[in-house]
Amino acid sequence: MKLKTLFVLAGMFTGIICKGQNKSSIPAINEERKRLESNGMLVLGSWAVGNIVWGGIGASRTTGARKGFHQMNMYWNTVNLAIAGLGYFNARRHQENKGLWESLEAQHKTEKILLFNAALDLGYMAGGLYLKERGKRQQKNQLIGFGNAVMLQGAFLLVFDGVLYALQVKNKANFKPWMDKLSIHANGLSYKIKI
Repeated sequence: MKLKTLFVLAGMFTGIICKGQNKSSIPAINEERKRLESNGMLVLGSWAVGNIVWGGIGASRTTGARKGFHQMNMYWNTVNLAIAGLGYFNARRHQENKGLWESLEAQHKTEKILLFNAALDLGYMAGGLYLKERGKRQQKNQLIGFGNAVMLQGAFLLVFDGVLYALQVKNKANFKPWMDKLSIHANGLSYKIKI
């Protein structure tokens, strides 16, 4: 009976210590992930607005492939602006404090999305090259301009997603001290505490 009471008290004490550490470090890591996401959406939104304005002016003053280039930049960045707006408000939305596992899952999900987006960016660049080559074969200047614009947008997004991914990986390193204290055994999970 005394041994069970000792284990219950030790478990409660451990929970209090872990919870105290959880509130100070894990929320800070989560906040940094959200800050990186919201700042990334501000960068994407700024790029989009700049391209929409530049594309509108350029499309009204040029012809041929250049007009197609500016038109596609405008169209493409209208979508980028919508994505940036939704992403920004989602990143700024208040979330309750998450524990270690939920935080790691959220971090992993963010990194997977960025890697998936980078693969899409390569596809955009390949699609842009295809449009450009098809425009040359068919002698359609608008397709050539569209292709150049899609390649430019894909290249920007590839760099953008790559930088965000690198920053998120750096943020994930903040979980290392927490993970170093965890041990998984056949009997369960343990957490080392220094007092």
